Amino acid sequence: MGDDPGRLYRLDGVAHIAGVINDEWLMIAVSDSAVLLFYVVCITGVCLRFISSTAQPRRCISSVRRQQEMRLDERWFRIDEPLVSAFVERWRPETHTFHMQFGECTITLQNVAYQLGLPVDGHYVSGCLTDFHLYIEGGRPAWQWFHDLLGVLPPENQIQKFTVNCTWFQETFGECPDGTDEETVRRFTRAYIMMLLGTRLFADKLEEMGGYSWGSAALAWLYRCMCRVANRHVVKLAGPLQLLQSWIFWRFPGFRPPGYDAFSWPLASRWAGYNPGISNKGPRVQKARLRIDLLQPRDFIWMPYSALDVIQVVHPEVLEPRHTMLWRCVMLLIYFAVVEWHQVDRVLPQFGGIQPPPHPALNIDFLMSKDGRGGDRWFSSHLQYWHLHWETRAEHIL
Repeated sequence: MGDDPGRLYRLDGVAHIAGVINDEWLMIAVSDSAVLLFYVVCITGVCLRFISSTAQPRRCISSVRRQQEMRLDERWFRIDEPLVSAFVERWRPETHTFHMQFGECTITLQNVAYQLGLPVDGHYVSGCLTDFHLYIEGGRPAWQWFHDLLGVLPPENQIQKFTVNCTWFQETFGECPDGTDEETVRRFTRAYIMMLLGTRLFADKLEEMGGYSWGSAALAWLYRCMCRVANRHVVKLAGPLQLLQSWIFWRFPGFRPPGYDAFSWPLASRWAGYNPGISNKGPRVQKARLRIDLLQPRDFIWMPYSALDVIQVVHPEVLEPRHTMLWRCVMLLIYFAVVEWHQVDRVLPQFGGIQPPPHPALNIDFLMSKDGRGGDRWFSSHLQYWHLHWETRAEHIL
């Protein structure tokens, strides 16, 4: 049993950026009259391409502002867009894994737990948007519960219909003051989750936020955002990008910035304050591509969380069996209309296992086409089959 290459890479001929990278260089040579020197080096049967510095990639994804300037601890967390852009080119929507020379690897629920400290087990994050008029009708009710949950109202110039500007969220809830009471901490936590998951207002979720699987929602949203930006026509990347970049740094030591040896909880805060700069994006994408081409199995840390110094800072709740057992669960992830698959059966070495031939890649194009716009927004009914699958998640543990 194994993957059919024609099915596994079916999106290359449709929209995936990997299908046109070679054409990108040809277009540069024709349009800019650049003199390109191509050296083909065959190493273990894999052809690597080295291109002179006169050619620069034209495509570098950019993160939306709310993800580019998220706070972790007391400092800003900034995204290295050229590095992330090169990694996204290796992302396969068909399998939700990065395809490298040494095999497949991916971001799992285990990474969400360690990097962001979010709970994995719990109710799925979904509901009914058809009844949202009950909250916004007349304007006043929506802002009443907004004030009750967050303790403050944004000024009128920070409101667009029923959305709040991300800048105001960051300035108001960027750092929780020391010595605050429990209710204030709860309000800052609610605001943080709203920013992390795209500032969607969870009117009925924030009041009982502890019972929901925020970790699976965050991972589902990151998967969906990476699948979208893997499209050659999309260059704006949203989602919890702190998770994506921190995963790269923890797993690939060769890409880590120097001077960030100390870490605390959650582990993604290790890179807070990192400022990669915004210049020379084209050459930096090119450099990252070539470095990824040369990666060997020894360049990837399969189990970065087993070290004693890491275990010492981990919050004990993350290691509760009801959460940890789901790390190795082949199941769907739900975030309202977003339904994505957690395909850990393709990356068993990340859990200390031996990788057998993978099952054929799932065709979830239908689910990936759903974004909650138009049509039936009663997700509890429209996506009932998938919600029931989540309820039986314990039956799908490897």
